[in-house]
Amino acid sequence: MKIFYLPDLGEGLAEAEIREWYVKEGDAVVLDQPLVSMETAKAIVDVPSPYTGKIIKLHGQSNDIIKTGAPFISFELEHVVSDQGSVVGKLETSEKPWSEVSSHTHRTTFDGKMIKVLPAARALAKQMNVDLASVRATHPAGYITVEDVRSYFSQSASAVNQTSLVGGESLHGVQRTMAQVMQKSHREVVSVTLFEDADITDLPQGTDITVHLIRAIIFAANAEPALNAWFDGAALQKKLLKEINVGLAVDTSEGLFVPVIRHAEAQSAGQLRDLINKYKTAVRTRHVSPQDFQEGTIILSNFGTIAGRYGTPIIVPPMVAIVGCGKSREVALVKNGQLQAGKILPISLSFDHRAVTGGEATRFLGKLIRYIEGVPPS
Repeated sequence: MKIFYLPDLGEGLAEAEIREWYVKEGDAVVLDQPLVSMETAKAIVDVPSPYTGKIIKLHGQSNDIIKTGAPFISFELEHVVSDQGSVVGKLETSEKPWSEVSSHTHRTTFDGKMIKVLPAARALAKQMNVDLASVRATHPAGYITVEDVRSYFSQSASAVNQTSLVGGESLHGVQRTMAQVMQKSHREVVSVTLFEDADITDLPQGTDITVHLIRAIIFAANAEPALNAWFDGAALQKKLLKEINVGLAVDTSEGLFVPVIRHAEAQSAGQLRDLINKYKTAVRTRHVSPQDFQEGTIILSNFGTIAGRYGTPIIVPPMVAIVGCGKSREVALVKNGQLQAGKILPISLSFDHRAVTGGEATRFLGKLIRYIEGVPPS
């Protein structure tokens, strides 16, 4: 029997949710035949069969959450194949006998305890975020093997599942992914939010506000590049980015999606509107790919289309900034000493204070407001 472990279906995803099985236990399958539809971080992907053979056991049902690297499908194979690891990505492996491997193994010290780990097991533990100090080695020579890591991971996942709230309803799909992203942001980001109002009284009638906001972000990012960047909190490294890839928050009945408009700085107003319409339709019909959500450099959340004036939008690492736009409203404004009717657009800017200074953030916000108000760029 051969066990197929759930591979990483994206860029470092820790888990995926079973949406629909295309096969059942006892079915004969061939190499590359679609087996199951899986929902990952905001995308649905089909998983093909890695083998030709017979399905002995499916390790999960629809709506179950499967951890990356956990047992997924058991096969009875027509042909024996060598196992090079089942997690997507290059793992260190060795086909040498145990007696020859020992000089190439890693020895790691945890609290004064020396632990011997085979290269493939060490790489797998890193991908699965497993603490090697907690793994029991079963090899006679005392090495932690790939199977030891997988066994520990499966037992840990089972223990977590057994401690769920009694009567509680587990989050699934997009909502589960959103919860995980928010937890990560809360743990890692030092967030500060600034608020300002843009006077849009004199904007031409029929101005496409969403497109106008995206172009304002482009203008501000060109003037103050510090907010169009990625930040690695562990290494304390910041990377300024030339391309401006704007993530556009789109609300749906299933949850929040943030597709990315790549190279927004190179798009015309008409092209930006076409891309906005395309993504809104795509996320609502779920015809989107994982690539549509990757490589964002800054986010726009136009929550004012629903309700709300100001907010504290949540930053999504590794990005360092997000712009929020509230609901516009008519107000009394004083201009040149005269009271007159006007219209304002409330703007919120959240930034990661580890990577962005207050001066950089306020300069960015000033440029943003200036463009929104229709003041000619200077």
